Amino acid sequence: MAAISSLPFAALRRAADWRPSTATPAVSVSGGVMLNARARRGSRSVVRCVATAGDIPPTVADTKMNFLKSYKRPIPSIYSTVLQELLVQQHLMRYKSTYQYDPVFALGFVTVYDQLMEGYPSTEDRDAIFKSYVTALNEDPETYRADAQRMEEWARSQNGNLLVEFSSRDGEIESILKDISERAQGKGNFSYSRFFAVGLFRLLELSNATEPTVLDKLCAALNINKKSVDRDLDVYRNLLSKLVQAKELLKEYIEREKKKREERLETPKPNEAVAKFDGSAYPLKH
Repeated sequence: MAAISSLPFAALRRAADWRPSTATPAVSVSGGVMLNARARRGSRSVVRCVATAGDIPPTVADTKMNFLKSYKRPIPSIYSTVLQELLVQQHLMRYKSTYQYDPVFALGFVTVYDQLMEGYPSTEDRDAIFKSYVTALNEDPETYRADAQRMEEWARSQNGNLLVEFSSRDGEIESILKDISERAQGKGNFSYSRFFAVGLFRLLELSNATEPTVLDKLCAALNINKKSVDRDLDVYRNLLSKLVQAKELLKEYIEREKKKREERLETPKPNEAVAKFDGSAYPLKH
């Protein structure tokens, strides 16, 4: 892309008016951009930039449509509304130029999803929705689940001190955390997100690290801004609080509607009541 941005403006203007020719060779450059060049008499080569499909990320509408195509059953509005909002947020994270998947992010998302979908009427549907959601983002739902499980199992064997001393130890998860620390320091792609913050919180929770300073030390070891983590964890806690209240309201509504249906079934219709009364009051004689 550096070669494209360094082109003279005049050449770019001419490129906008250029039309493809079957005789024009295509030259591939990094990033999947095709540069078609054609020499003109008495002028410089004219370059036309054509981005391949791989360079253009899907739109939010594309991702939402992929989800709806994959999971076609109706979802109760209390779940559907939050899922759609999360999907939009995660789409924007997923297609940032600095995005790189990591297991802490996966743990955070899985934690949020499981909290959101707790109490969903069908476990089978809950799993199917998860699969459709992650697949709509062009990622692997099995990888998310497997990585989240690995992180949880590791965290249960840790304590506050061991958690923050990952850089001085060897191991699979320790290597993952070291890689995140290096990338967050600017040695590679890293894009902080709320899901990452929730992933850190889950690690602390499972390792029974109750000391407030542990989160400070862990953020420092990972080169993560502690203020951002605190802010996003507050948002997460507020979301959970509102979600619990909404689920309680939904539960009350379902129970109330169920009771109404039962009462309607138990109450005889007017004609049936009359027939029953007439039959009992004036029995037929044979």
